[in-house]
Amino acid sequence: MQTKKQILLPRFLKILEQLGENIKLARKRRKLTTIQVSERAGIDRTTLYHIEKGNPSVSIGAYFNVLRVLGLQDDFLKLAADDELGRKLQDLKLIGKS
Repeated sequence: MQTKKQILLPRFLKILEQLGENIKLARKRRKLTTIQVSERAGIDRTTLYHIEKGNPSVSIGAYFNVLRVLGLQDDFLKLAADDELGRKLQDLKLIGKS
């Protein structure tokens, strides 16, 4: 089965690139090598390289495992935690029922 290539607009790619840069900086602050992190995360060094570049084709599980190795797994829970738009839409629906 062929996998479909992920296509993202440039502005969204920038977000992933920033995430990758943040992960790379976190690794360097901990003075961990790419070999250490990739082995502990159970991924190939090439995959870690792609993560640190913000490649959208890398699985979310690989991103999580790298964050886990860096002790940042709880940051994963912050993703989509503050659903401001969803709350506004819900509030509009509730206001309309009065």
